[in-house]
Amino acid sequence: MPSFTVFKGNDSGAPKKSTTTKPDQLTGDNALVKVTASGLCGTDMHYKTTDMVLGHEGVGVVEAVGPDCKYLKKGDRVGWGYSVNSCGHCMECIQGYETTCPERELFGEANFDQGSMATHAVWHESFLHQIPDGLDDVHAAPLQCGGATVYTALDGVSPNDTVGIIGVGGLGHLAIQFAAKMGCKVVVFSGSDRKKDEASKLGASEFIATKGVKEIKISTKINRLLVTAASPPDWSLFIPIMAPRSGIYPLSVSDGTVDIPYMDLILNAIKVQGVVVGTRNVHRKMLEFAAHHQIKPIVELFPLSEAGIKQAMDKLDKGEMYYRGVLVPEEKRRFSLPKTPKISTGSPKKILERMTILIMNCGLIAKEKVAEKEAPRLVHR
Repeated sequence: MPSFTVFKGNDSGAPKKSTTTKPDQLTGDNALVKVTASGLCGTDMHYKTTDMVLGHEGVGVVEAVGPDCKYLKKGDRVGWGYSVNSCGHCMECIQGYETTCPERELFGEANFDQGSMATHAVWHESFLHQIPDGLDDVHAAPLQCGGATVYTALDGVSPNDTVGIIGVGGLGHLAIQFAAKMGCKVVVFSGSDRKKDEASKLGASEFIATKGVKEIKISTKINRLLVTAASPPDWSLFIPIMAPRSGIYPLSVSDGTVDIPYMDLILNAIKVQGVVVGTRNVHRKMLEFAAHHQIKPIVELFPLSEAGIKQAMDKLDKGEMYYRGVLVPEEKRRFSLPKTPKISTGSPKKILERMTILIMNCGLIAKEKVAEKEAPRLVHR
């Protein structure tokens, strides 16, 4: 029976290496995928003490397909996210909303023996998404959940709309890029102005620091508000700047409640819309859109190992992750960097500006840090 390495949560909170065994022959429309990159999502943190395989932002290469696979073949690059199966025949599935199927299979609810933090996984062909040539594995991985989630909240937006984004983090920095490329005016809200310049380079039209303010003054009212911050905002500040018939989309995972003034919702026809994750239809549109517009998450790389996963999780838990963490197998961790333009002339301020523009707009920059018992880590931007 074929076996592959997986990394599971456990009582200590430190990931543990284990083994998953599957039948000798692939059945139905199942495909065997070799993992080449795994994103680290905030949701993974909720399961680090659970006896299950971690990770749901997977990208890899198809190594074998079952007898009923019709579209994928060996060598295809594919990804998968939070949703990996559904019944296919209920009204939710028939209408294209398989993520709300009563028999859906989501990360943390099913398939405890496999995930993206592994060497391989076996998934249904119909829930694997081909990765466009314009996206590399490392940048595609965080899009499988983070990208699909924010794109779902933006799906159907008009280029004339004003999109508000609360928080400039793992989800927020993706939402800014998608909304800007959709032609929207993007207003970013953050506690301080520390990330103002970075948000502007990502595509923000306006930036508002909210800490200590009693009233938000804005040039255009918000048609769609994406809440990506770790904690709920002060709704008394945001409801007055919402446009009539606007929408609020809470995206971050929180155990709290949404306490919004009742009459303001009614009188202005404001809706509050939950988002589980993208459906397959939206997921695939998102990947094509990201490839076409070269939307890439800002990521930090870590080795796909017990030590690497723990290091990444500890950093995310401390709030020190630079947007998104991505875990890669050893053989994927070293690659050549593109040549960069000369930036060493001029004043220190000008040099810093050029470096920032280079980081945000083209590239790829590597930062290697070698500590005792710590492998080199590349920082991608």
